[in-house]
Amino acid sequence: MRKPSLRAYRIVSLFLLGCLLFNYPVLALFNVGATAAGVPVLYVYLFVAWGVTIALAAVVIEGGT
Repeated sequence: MRKPSLRAYRIVSLFLLGCLLFNYPVLALFNVGATAAGVPVLYVYLFVAWGVTIALAAVVIEGGT
């Protein structure tokens, strides 16, 4: 049986980070009535977290450090 590579561990870690970032307790922290530049804070958080998740996935898949 093959030993899992470091990339596999990073992908699993990225998945777990995504589950944490987009789960209820963390989303509830940003569900406030405030706005950032006229946009609700929750929307800004979702957009930034999604972008960071995609960027990290690209780095892991491309083999960058």
